[in-house]
Amino acid sequence: MLLEDYRKERLRKLEEIRARGIEPYPSKSERNCKISEIVAHFDERQGQEVTIAGRIVAIRSFGKLAFVKVRDYSGEVQIFMKADGAEVPAGLLGVKDIKLLDVGDFIEATGLVDKSQTGEISVFANYVRLLTKTLRPLPEKFTNKEERYRRRYVDMNVNPEVRERLVRRSKFWQATRDFMNVHGFVEVNIPVLEHTTGGADATPFTTHMNALDEDFYLRISHELPLKRLLGGGFEKVYDIGPRFRNEGVDDEHLPEHIAFEAYAAYENYEDGMKFYEEMIKYVCRETWGTLKFNVGRFEIDLDQDWPRVKYADLLREKFNVDVFNPDREQLIKVLLENWEAKDLKREDFVKKLENTSTPHLIDDVWKLIRKTSAGPYWLIEEPLSLSPLAKKSSENPLVTERFHPIIAGTEMGNGFSELNDPLDQLARFEEQQAARDAGDEEAQMMDMDFVEMLEYGMPPACGWGNSERNFWLLEGVPGREAVPFPTMKTREEQL
Repeated sequence: MLLEDYRKERLRKLEEIRARGIEPYPSKSERNCKISEIVAHFDERQGQEVTIAGRIVAIRSFGKLAFVKVRDYSGEVQIFMKADGAEVPAGLLGVKDIKLLDVGDFIEATGLVDKSQTGEISVFANYVRLLTKTLRPLPEKFTNKEERYRRRYVDMNVNPEVRERLVRRSKFWQATRDFMNVHGFVEVNIPVLEHTTGGADATPFTTHMNALDEDFYLRISHELPLKRLLGGGFEKVYDIGPRFRNEGVDDEHLPEHIAFEAYAAYENYEDGMKFYEEMIKYVCRETWGTLKFNVGRFEIDLDQDWPRVKYADLLREKFNVDVFNPDREQLIKVLLENWEAKDLKREDFVKKLENTSTPHLIDDVWKLIRKTSAGPYWLIEEPLSLSPLAKKSSENPLVTERFHPIIAGTEMGNGFSELNDPLDQLARFEEQQAARDAGDEEAQMMDMDFVEMLEYGMPPACGWGNSERNFWLLEGVPGREAVPFPTMKTREEQL
């Protein structure tokens, strides 16, 4: 049968149900027991009357007997139905009415908990109550990625592991909140709409606010507003919420995703590395119950003290690159020698490199090293040119007090001792703005209000941020598999 034929047949059943005076979409269920409570505590529940509700996943009918398996969020159980010869109570459906029900419908049943002759835990109920009549059948298999992402509600029913993954995603963020709250941090939700966006090298989305008749950016980072809170007297703050970066979609990047950032006054990057190594380990234990992961070709063991590796040392050892006296031609040559053909033609890649700033060329060379690194280790002391918001090292003014955890070929976070010298910050903003004016759309914008806040004074602090990419990575799936409703290109739909 075609989908439209199934739908027409269910519409016919819906009409018959209504003709009997039965409301197919009541506003309330009388459920008083979750299915898992029956299955997990059968000895206690046996012989008790319960009211359960859920979606039908299977129906078998044999004359005066019917077996209906239902599923709620917590589990599955069988409803054992038997025709008793009595008149079916108003608003309910008996065994002879089973033909009006379909797999996918939501029903409610009140009956005694016991086991069938085959030993299956069941709710013995002669009648059921319809809660929702469905008009489209759920497929038995659902594997096409395009369709799965567009109809995630179907995907979660046919492939329950998708829903289970989203539960772990929730645990991931809850564990993050728990850890921060226990350590004295305050969660403060900061704006998504900004006149000037910053805190990261990324292309922003733009929108227009009718009320003010002005354009705004969707935030690319939580950083600058949270640091303004430090200037306002907070000492430990964080925010968890969406950020938006108008860039490509791949396994590690989604234009819209959830991110976390935190700032602690009177601390520096040494304090941060100790604290966030502890946090990452805590979150992993709470989410997956382990610190050992197999991610692609990497076997990862987080249960150790993570070593610290200097940025400049890595690039010198691997490619003989001097990040303090960079040679553009050398950087371009390295990138071309390690170029992997994707969607970009080689000549287009060459043109792109020629138009890329030297600091970003250095960063691209670093990424060649990163993607082969199993970790865990802390990457420290990034060059000043790559860290416009980080404080200079007191030992080497050419580098910053910045740190990244490198795990399974990716940077699983970003932190540094925060720059709080307003004149130094202004000079770096001016450098970034010059790069932006020269065509680098990912360079940071001049933010004079932030500089003004620093002139009023912000205490020394350590900042940190990570995104849900950490979850995707350790879960072992691409980003679109690990979010509830991935953004898709619009498609015309017909009922």
